[in-house]
Amino acid sequence: MTPAQQSVEAARICALAPVVPVLVLADAGQAAALARALVAGGLPALEVTLRTPAALDAIRAMAEVPGGVVGAGTLLTPADVRAAKAAGARFGVSPGATDRIIAACEDEGLPLLPGAVTATEVMALLDRGFTVQKFFPAETSGGAAALKALGAPIPQVGFCPTGGIGPANVAAYLANRNVLCVGGSWVAPAEAVAAGDWPRIEALARAAAALPRAGKG
Repeated sequence: MTPAQQSVEAARICALAPVVPVLVLADAGQAAALARALVAGGLPALEVTLRTPAALDAIRAMAEVPGGVVGAGTLLTPADVRAAKAAGARFGVSPGATDRIIAACEDEGLPLLPGAVTATEVMALLDRGFTVQKFFPAETSGGAAALKALGAPIPQVGFCPTGGIGPANVAAYLANRNVLCVGGSWVAPAEAVAAGDWPRIEALARAAAALPRAGKG
């Protein structure tokens, strides 16, 4: 799968909803119920970060939930890519981009949302065929204003900004035409997950799914 083909699929996934929940799970036993609540609320694309020992098992569980499209975040090595694909991930997200990560995703046929934050990084990925990229870390790198500025000279690239985005600033990001969707963890608060408060999470997801967006997603 070439980078251009990966970006076609990434754009399709980004178009599913304005928000992609970014999930850090310590207990894979909660994964299926969490996925069901988020999907029921209208957020089918789910990013499980590979930051805990439970992450791969959580991806396996979520991959079985009808209507869900589960991906793996925090891909740092080719081994991460292979493990994520084997667990059932349908897309991958990386905080940056390296030749080895890109090659591994090509080999595994895993659509990649590669991270970039400067104009040079964005242009380098665009040169390789990535027209959909992750903007990370969003808030500390200039936020919605920085993304708007990037969109003027590089309108070919659509972004999924992640990092520091929540209810207070999500609208500013989604108002940018080059923002396809955003990644955020506020729709699955740790305390709600720990308590198994799935109705609360479904309600948060429903509110996020209703957010308007100006982008081409």
